[in-house]
Amino acid sequence: MSELAPILSDTSTSISELKKNPMGVMEQANGAPVAVLNRNRPVFYCLSAETYEALLDHIEDLELAAIVKERQSEEEVVVSLDEL
Repeated sequence: MSELAPILSDTSTSISELKKNPMGVMEQANGAPVAVLNRNRPVFYCLSAETYEALLDHIEDLELAAIVKERQSEEEVVVSLDEL
């Protein structure tokens, strides 16, 4: 028997309930992610637009931080404003 996947959200709903009332499900979640279950297994997560945008911003920050860390050891190049 396969292992159950963890539900990574405090809020969950069934696919049937999501189909019946998607806005109601999201309103009850108060902006938190909602795990959508099929036979008591999470199959996907619904996020509010606000939460999704914040997630994308966070990912972008992590990517930029990785670039900064990678470039920290590079030799510094001095440029004057007149040269730009």
